[in-house]
Amino acid sequence: MSGLLPAVLGGAVGGLTLLGIVIVVIVLCLRHHRRNSDSSESSSSESQGARCLTLEELNLATRNFSNENLIGQGMFGEVYKGLLQDGTIVAVKRRHSPPSQEFIQEVNYLSSLQHRNLVKLLGYCQENGMQMLVYEYIPNGSVSTHLHGNSHAPGVRLEFKHRLSIAHGAAKGLSHLHSLTPPAVHMNFKTSNVLVDEDFIPKVADIGIPGLLDRLGVTGLSSREPNDPFVDPRMRESMNLNFSIQSDVYSFGVFIVELVSGRRAVSDQSIIQWVQNLHESSDISAIADNRMTSGFTSESMKELLRLTSWCVNPMSEQRPSMSLVEAEIHRIREQEISLTTVMTGRTPTVTLGSQLFRTSR
Repeated sequence: MSGLLPAVLGGAVGGLTLLGIVIVVIVLCLRHHRRNSDSSESSSSESQGARCLTLEELNLATRNFSNENLIGQGMFGEVYKGLLQDGTIVAVKRRHSPPSQEFIQEVNYLSSLQHRNLVKLLGYCQENGMQMLVYEYIPNGSVSTHLHGNSHAPGVRLEFKHRLSIAHGAAKGLSHLHSLTPPAVHMNFKTSNVLVDEDFIPKVADIGIPGLLDRLGVTGLSSREPNDPFVDPRMRESMNLNFSIQSDVYSFGVFIVELVSGRRAVSDQSIIQWVQNLHESSDISAIADNRMTSGFTSESMKELLRLTSWCVNPMSEQRPSMSLVEAEIHRIREQEISLTTVMTGRTPTVTLGSQLFRTSR
C-alpha cells in the first residue's frame, strides 16, 4: 500500500501532462489551419520577389519568339506563349528598352501582389535592349473575347449566373488591391484585362502596367485613348490622369455594363449613360444581353444595375468602395441562385468552366 499511492499519483500526473500536451497540439493545429484558410486567396506578404530569367531561357520557351507563339499585343508590348524547362506555361510580354534598376524594383513590387483572382507576375528579363515580363498563362482568354468574340471565333453564350460569378471574382481581385497599405491602383481595368482560366475563374491582368511605364519615362498613362470609356470622365475632362481607387471603381462599373449588355462600351457609350440614368421604371430588357436565354430574375438584375449605376456615378466621391461592391455582388449572386432554384423547382446543377464552351453559341 505504501508504494501504491505514489504510483497512482504519478500516473495521474503523467496522464494530466499527456492530456495537456495533446490540447496544446490541437490548439496549434487549429491556429495553423486558420492561418492557412485566411491566406488561401491572398499570399502577397509571402512573396519572395520576381524570378530573374535569362534571354536564353525565354528564347527556348517561345521558340525564339516565333510568330506562331505570338498571342497578343498590349500596353507593355507583344505577348508570346511559352513553355519553361520546368514545365510552366507562361505568357511573356516584351518591349525594347535599356536596362533599368527601377524596372526590377517595380517588377518585384508587382510580383508581390498575389491573390486567387489576380494574374501572377512570375519573373522578368533584361537583356539585349529588351525588357520582358513573365506571367502565368491563363488558357481561356479574356472576358472581352467571350462576350464579343474575335477574328477566330464568335462570343459564347454566358447566362446571368455565370456573369455574376465572373463579376464577383473580378471584384474580389480589385478589392484585394485596394485593401493593401498603401492601396494598389490598377489604372487600366477593363473587360479585356479580366482573363478566365480553365474553370472560368476570373483573374485580373496587367496590374499597374501604366504606372510602371510612366515611371520608366514611357507614355504609359498619357497614351490612353482620349475617348476610352473605361477612364473616369472627370479625368478625361480635366486631362489629369491621376488614377485612384475611385477611378478603378468607375472602370469596374463600365466592365459590369459590358458584362450585362454584351455590347462594347467603346462603340456604344450610350449604354453607360443608360445605366447612369437608371430609375425604378427603367426597362431592363433595353440593356440586358438577349443571349442570356435561360430565366433570370428581374429583381437581381435591377439590383446589379443599381450597384453599377453607383459605380459609374460622375461624382467620384459618391462611388462605393470595392469591398462594398464585392460584398453586394456576392449577395446578389447568392440571391439569384436561391430565387432561380425556387423558380425551376429542381436541384441546381453546377456547370464547370470547361463545359461553358460546349453550350450553344
